[in-house]
Amino acid sequence: MNIEDLRNHCIAKPGVTEEFPFDADTLVFKVMGKMFALANVEDFVSVNLKCDPEKAIRLREEFEDVLPGYHMNKKHWNTVMTVGILSDQQIREWVDDSYDLVVSGLPAKLKAELKNL
Repeated sequence: MNIEDLRNHCIAKPGVTEEFPFDADTLVFKVMGKMFALANVEDFVSVNLKCDPEKAIRLREEFEDVLPGYHMNKKHWNTVMTVGILSDQQIREWVDDSYDLVVSGLPAKLKAELKNL
């Protein structure tokens, strides 16, 4: 997977914005203002994705290219290597899971706004 593929997949989802809130290299994707994916655009070798805590542990045990979230809350975030053994389809599936997890935690008002987009 390359950064353009990741970006296209993320921004195609309803309510998603992209920004560089931390520095000029870290691209952050948000749904209704809440982060669900982060990646370095200059050195795109991984993406940080939000994950259910129990699933996060299972994925780390099953896949060597899934690590505790770098510079993130390791209980809720995984770093997924984009170069290695994982397929682009698998990474896209986990991006979708991250998006869905964040959407499920949105307040009712934001969920209603998102549904109307």
